[in-house]
Amino acid sequence: MLLSELVTIAVTHARTPRERLIFVRLQLLPHGTLRIEAHDADSAKPAPHPTSLTSESGRGLLLVREWASEWGCCPRRGGIGKFIWCHVSASPEAAAA
Repeated sequence: MLLSELVTIAVTHARTPRERLIFVRLQLLPHGTLRIEAHDADSAKPAPHPTSLTSESGRGLLLVREWASEWGCCPRRGGIGKFIWCHVSASPEAAAA
């Protein structure tokens, strides 16, 4: 679900030409933490915005914040775009390490 949300944010909100690709990276960190990244060519950082109960979209960052142990957004090396990342821990002990 977290990977899907990060990719959906990149696809929906990145203002880039259609031929630009989205890059996904998964990395297993020490202590069993999984790092998930979605890279896009837009340098604008995502920001949560209010949604109503009947809104059909706009909850992606809220879901990432709730389900991930950590998350953030960083510029990509080379100066083109950004990546949104989150961490998923196998256990509460792993999240604290």
